[in-house]
Amino acid sequence: MLAFAAMVAFGTVLLLLPAATESGESAGFVTALFTSTSAVCVTGLIVVDTPVYWSTFGEVVILGLVQIGGFGIMSLATVLTLVVTRRIRLRMQITAGTETKSVTIGDVRQLVSGILRVTLIFEAAVCAVLTLRLWAGYGESIGHAAYLGLFHSVSAFNNAGFALYSDSLQGFATDPWITVPVSVAVIAGGLGFPVWVELWRHARRRKEPHSWTLHAKITLATTGVLLAVGWVAFVVLEWRNPATMGPLSVGDKVLTGWFQAVMPRTAGFESLPFGEMNTQTLLMTDMLMFIGGGSAGTAGGIKVTTFALLAFVIYANVRGEATVHVGNRRLAAGVAQQAITVALLAIGLVFSATMALMVITPFTLDEILFETTSAFSTVGLSTGITGDLGTMGELIIIALMFIGRLGPITLASALALRRHVRRFELPEERPIVG
Repeated sequence: MLAFAAMVAFGTVLLLLPAATESGESAGFVTALFTSTSAVCVTGLIVVDTPVYWSTFGEVVILGLVQIGGFGIMSLATVLTLVVTRRIRLRMQITAGTETKSVTIGDVRQLVSGILRVTLIFEAAVCAVLTLRLWAGYGESIGHAAYLGLFHSVSAFNNAGFALYSDSLQGFATDPWITVPVSVAVIAGGLGFPVWVELWRHARRRKEPHSWTLHAKITLATTGVLLAVGWVAFVVLEWRNPATMGPLSVGDKVLTGWFQAVMPRTAGFESLPFGEMNTQTLLMTDMLMFIGGGSAGTAGGIKVTTFALLAFVIYANVRGEATVHVGNRRLAAGVAQQAITVALLAIGLVFSATMALMVITPFTLDEILFETTSAFSTVGLSTGITGDLGTMGELIIIALMFIGRLGPITLASALALRRHVRRFELPEERPIVG
């Protein structure tokens, strides 16, 4: 956390330089700090219009901070996953198989190089598609098209949501050559490196039996369900809204619904204005943002694995079972407790920030809840109120972005590694529940 705080400070200093703004004047401290935090924490929330306010130098600084932040998050989370699983396996000595060891790369150097290869492959592929489309379809020069393609591919894979268009990607809402590659990059970055290791192994062993880890099964299945639910919900809720999908054709409605269903996985691109969406749509988006994407990836939120594990815990309790089973595995009691702790602390943090902003700003509950959930989950979507929150409101959002980005990772790792063995137990008593 200290390393990321240092990177935020370094980015703030660079963005304070007069060369970082179009006007040639130094940006305000809070503006620079907010933008740097949003970039390093791969969020995408902005208090100034990125292509208008920041110069090319400033945009390059933001791009660099996004790349470093996203790569750092993937590396940090994957290394912590490796440490936690190996530590627990050594303590337990004997386990029912090795399904918990989702990352089996021998050393950290190989692990980080693998993350780098995955990152570069996806970013290069998406950059190439976007560059060709902007050059051939929109009349951009090849150099400027390449710059735009690179910026948006890096921003998409790292789930950052920074865009070099004042209306995000609303101008490309009905262009599948732009929206589909961007959405694929967002999903890829949000799955997490351990899942990509599993997919790579499965591809190499097509003719041999391959046992999927529980983590990969949960992540892929839950991601698919949430994408499908979000897609249908966006299309149904906004179908007749004249300010969003109403004027579009059926095919364009399906396309924009898909794109907006992907973005709550914690990328802040917009093809439709969220400020004009129905209240029901905003609430549904709040839930998708809060859940987020996969562990050890560039996505934020409490993570799809946490959400799925909570569902399995509830199912087991409803059935009256003393233990929780997922597929053909029994879930360790400590894992369920970690999931509950992370989720409840996240709810408490979002609730507290929402209450504070309701006191100091004039905005409505649905607008503020959307903003705080987006900040905590490092999504970057907004109804357009970010720049009007005032200094104190912006500082609250800065804290939410930083805690939301690193808090769940460090908390889950600390809970997994810290095992306190009680030497005695007190008499049992059951208070009334419900």
